[in-house]
Amino acid sequence: MSLPARETVPVAVPDPGTQKFVRVLVVDNDIVHARTMGEGLSRLGYQCSIVGSGSEGARKLEQEPFDIVVTDLMMNDIGGLEILARAKRASAETEVIVVTGHGTVPSAVAAMQQGAFTYLQKPLDLSHLRTAVERASEGVRLKRQNLELNQRLDEKFGFEGVVGSSPQMLSLIERLKRIAPTDATVLIQGETGTGKELVAQAIHQNSPRKSKPFVALNCAALSENILESELFGHVRGAFTDASSDRVGKFEYANGGTLFLDEVGDMPMATQIKLLRVLESGEITRVGSNTPVRVNVRILSATNRNLEDAIASGSFRSDLYHRLKVVTIGIPTLRERVADIPLLIEHFLRHFARRHSKAIRGMSLKARMKIAAFPWPGNVRQLRNVVESMVVVDCDETLDVDDLPLELEPALVAVASSVAAADGLSGLTGLTELVGRPLEEVERLFIVETLKLTGGNREQAAEMLGIGERTLYRKIKEFQLP
Repeated sequence: MSLPARETVPVAVPDPGTQKFVRVLVVDNDIVHARTMGEGLSRLGYQCSIVGSGSEGARKLEQEPFDIVVTDLMMNDIGGLEILARAKRASAETEVIVVTGHGTVPSAVAAMQQGAFTYLQKPLDLSHLRTAVERASEGVRLKRQNLELNQRLDEKFGFEGVVGSSPQMLSLIERLKRIAPTDATVLIQGETGTGKELVAQAIHQNSPRKSKPFVALNCAALSENILESELFGHVRGAFTDASSDRVGKFEYANGGTLFLDEVGDMPMATQIKLLRVLESGEITRVGSNTPVRVNVRILSATNRNLEDAIASGSFRSDLYHRLKVVTIGIPTLRERVADIPLLIEHFLRHFARRHSKAIRGMSLKARMKIAAFPWPGNVRQLRNVVESMVVVDCDETLDVDDLPLELEPALVAVASSVAAADGLSGLTGLTELVGRPLEEVERLFIVETLKLTGGNREQAAEMLGIGERTLYRKIKEFQLP
């Protein structure tokens, strides 16, 4: 017997231990058909709600959050395209699958253009529906895992700007956790773009000084005279254009933290004065003879090898040892490639909000190219690339056509070496993968990604932007070790 057209039908789900915790809304005028779809999905562990009209579906979307919506395209009151629009307004993360009859395929294509995940034709094959929902849920679960991981790190350590789940980054965060509550001077070492200032900010924000100023100064950007004035301040008449007294960074940061970026480029005369401040706890403004007592924690950073600078006579050994009571080394992005998917999601969300863009995600092909790039500019360069992709995107999915041209030369070189290593020496660059069987390209990238992660399948799946089950299936399909 048919159920009332507008009735909401709860569908039983299996034991909570087997649930996927992916919430699915099924919308169809034919309530029997809707119930069949819902029960078929609930047997796989999905939490399903079923409604028998478009208007009831619209109300449900206003009342509850859903990860996936399965909707008939043609309904008596509110149609599938309107359900799609309302689902996306409620949450850009929601994936929508439209079900259509043969005569409405053009409308289904229009739905795809408006952000639908995919469409299925009637008569509906339940296995096809399950496959489509599983594909959509993989992306939902990956985004949720990344978000939950970031939240756990933030809640446990408070280092919200330090994004990563690789062993290198977890070790770094654990070290920061021990260092932050102390008053020790810290020397942060790492290549350009690795996030040295973010680490300094994290130390400050998790220290007893967090309610006081955090002041940053780039020592390489200023001449000797200006740098000393910036650090120590000056009095009126100390030099030409000194028309009034000026407080320096040390005084401004009193009680807080002073971060000296690129300290390895500090002039020798300024190094001597800085050492005196560290030993005495007093600064003297330029043009004054009156010392001023300051209480400042010093964090410094450099991308130079300071021991080599000491050997060449450009950096003082005694200052070096004063600055490096504790040393922190930040890994390059090349050393923590497993963090790339997390960083992509972090930057994607950030820049989508900043530029008011509706971005659904990034394609697997684009992720593969990003994973293959050597990233000489580290996290800062990846950040800029993702922002560029968000800005130029026009279809709500970041794909290879959104990648900046700066990546292509290095990608060609990487692809050549990878192809040679995999017995594909006839391919001279990444662009020559075009036209090869997709299966061959997939196998190549999975093999190389597993090499990069040392065989860690969980990290490889994150890096490729796919679910672990999908990766296991591909490994079996390609008969990989």
